[in-house]
Amino acid sequence: MKKIFIYDTTLRDGSQTEGISYSLKDKINIAKKLDEFGIDFIEGGWPYSNPKDKDFFDYFKKHPLRRSKLVPFGSTAHPANPAHRDKNLIALVGAGTEYATIFGKSWDLQVKDVLRISLEDNLRLIADSIGFLRKKNRKVFFDAEHFFTGYQRNCRYAVQTIETAARAGATIVFCDTNGGTLPWEIKDIVNRVRRETGIENFGLHCHNDSGMATANSLIAVADGCNHIQGTFNGYGERCGNADLVSIVSILKLKMGYDLSCDKKLNQLTEFSHYVSEVSNVAHADNHPFVGRSAFAHKGGVHIDAMLKNHLAYEHVSPELIGNKRRYIVSELAGKSSIVIKAKELEYELDKKSERAKKLHKLIQELESQGYQFEAAEASFKLLLEREFRKYKKFFDLLGFRVIIEKRDDGRLISEATIKIRVKGVLHHTAAEGDGPVNALDNALRKALRNFYPALAKMKLVDFKVRVLDAQIGTAAKVRVLIESQDEKESWSTVGVSENIIEASYNALVDSIEYKLLKDKPR
Repeated sequence: MKKIFIYDTTLRDGSQTEGISYSLKDKINIAKKLDEFGIDFIEGGWPYSNPKDKDFFDYFKKHPLRRSKLVPFGSTAHPANPAHRDKNLIALVGAGTEYATIFGKSWDLQVKDVLRISLEDNLRLIADSIGFLRKKNRKVFFDAEHFFTGYQRNCRYAVQTIETAARAGATIVFCDTNGGTLPWEIKDIVNRVRRETGIENFGLHCHNDSGMATANSLIAVADGCNHIQGTFNGYGERCGNADLVSIVSILKLKMGYDLSCDKKLNQLTEFSHYVSEVSNVAHADNHPFVGRSAFAHKGGVHIDAMLKNHLAYEHVSPELIGNKRRYIVSELAGKSSIVIKAKELEYELDKKSERAKKLHKLIQELESQGYQFEAAEASFKLLLEREFRKYKKFFDLLGFRVIIEKRDDGRLISEATIKIRVKGVLHHTAAEGDGPVNALDNALRKALRNFYPALAKMKLVDFKVRVLDAQIGTAAKVRVLIESQDEKESWSTVGVSENIIEASYNALVDSIEYKLLKDKPR
């Protein structure tokens, strides 16, 4: 099976995502990770367009990558400039790389209405720009911008542009820049162009405006394409680019192609999350292959089947891409998920036992009240602990009070007082905070810290409130989900009440008790 080359443009096209802004350090770190992962080509940016991208290539002149080839991006020369004097092309040479990518117009509308030059002059720009880079010993990828749209409007001219680029010495990359071409159209056009031109080795660059970028990329590979451009997690302008996460997974696991990153595929999930973290974008739980929910099973019928054979509801094994299988506890899940979770806690539970039936009924009752254990697994594990053991509380609440005061100077002050008994000792403490829940958290920790020093390493990282029955208005129950974290892991807990402070307190207590329980020697 032939090798498929992966060309990553996360640092250029991906950085054009609304809400993403990479620092120079971010770009360098991602490039190093891409190199470690085994990506063939890394498009680092447009060195002529901004100082940060120039600095990026300057950095790697002194600190070369081990595996990947860095590629600077630019355009054909400006119509007013001869290629050898065009600052954009000169900057590509100045990047000091073996390869360079330039885009050029292959749609006659773009030539006439955007560049505002003749069709013949555009062909000259393409030839001269590639020729200049080739004379400087650069290997050139020519991104035929808007190729598929251009072919559908004026096929003769679109083909002329890529033939001109090929004669000048460039590798052709067909671009679905507007993201509107459908898979069967990609297939038809690619096959026609290959017959007309004799071009065998070519690439594809697809945008996702119709949700087809990944499918379009894969169908082109099946028809001879050996070079795929895309971004990790599908980042990119407007609706994004072809998602390399899915592309790499499918090319290897389903289509059997050779990839440079073969040996690192079991790190794909970790790498996808890393890119999300550096991009400051929440990782999609339902992201194919690498999302937290990609191999999560909730329905009782599904879980029962999965326990008998993993092929029942999974198209690949999650371990192959570094993900993991999860069984979600909910009112829909049945007793099977309870048995699995009990086993994770090293408890033996027979699915047919009275205890399993009791737990299943309890979960159904709690979820009918508004609890949601699929999003709060720590609270569920505490529920199991209380059922399986004579669970001894770490402290007892005797009462709390929360005061919110708007002062004359405009400040809003939240203060909580709490009375608890810890190991037979009564504690009455008070603390302020940035809001009532934070004040309550601070007061509780203040009372516990001398007894449980490990709480100093725990912090709250997320707080969500959901109104469960909006029609009741302010009298409605609320569900509070709290995510906490220490130096080793994160966990989520849940509380439900008509009173948001009580719901928050219940979730806070579960969070603290889970931390103390997991740190306690078994």
